[in-house]
Amino acid sequence: MDKQKLVELCLSIVNKKLAVIQQAIDGYKVDLLSESKSSAGDKHETGRAMLQLEMEKLGQQYQTVLVQKEGLAKINSSETTKARVGSLVMLNGIYYFIASSIGQINYEEKTIMVVSVNSPIGRLLLGKEKGMVLLFNGKQLKVEEVL
Repeated sequence: MDKQKLVELCLSIVNKKLAVIQQAIDGYKVDLLSESKSSAGDKHETGRAMLQLEMEKLGQQYQTVLVQKEGLAKINSSETTKARVGSLVMLNGIYYFIASSIGQINYEEKTIMVVSVNSPIGRLLLGKEKGMVLLFNGKQLKVEEVL
């Protein structure tokens, strides 16, 4: 499995998220400008405040996704025997890519869970090697592969 192509797929997913968030921010900017041209009064101020809050939330989301993108760009896709950031680990037939909190993706006809190193499963996988058995959420998981 080509981990560099997997990283590129994750980057494209993150870039799409960034574009969607930016598009929403731009839409709110337009709404904010039109809101400022509408009637004065409490309704006007409430509308502007709501738009500002939404824009702030989107700005925070944008920053979070931008950090994910930066993290993905730094991944070293070389092979390793111990799980680390950038490792692809198979547990009980399921692949986990320790990279970013993207979630489930399909790659080369396989389902891969892209998890952050800060997620519970990501933290548990760090430093593990092929053949090790882990306990997660009351289930025994065997490390079948570390790429």
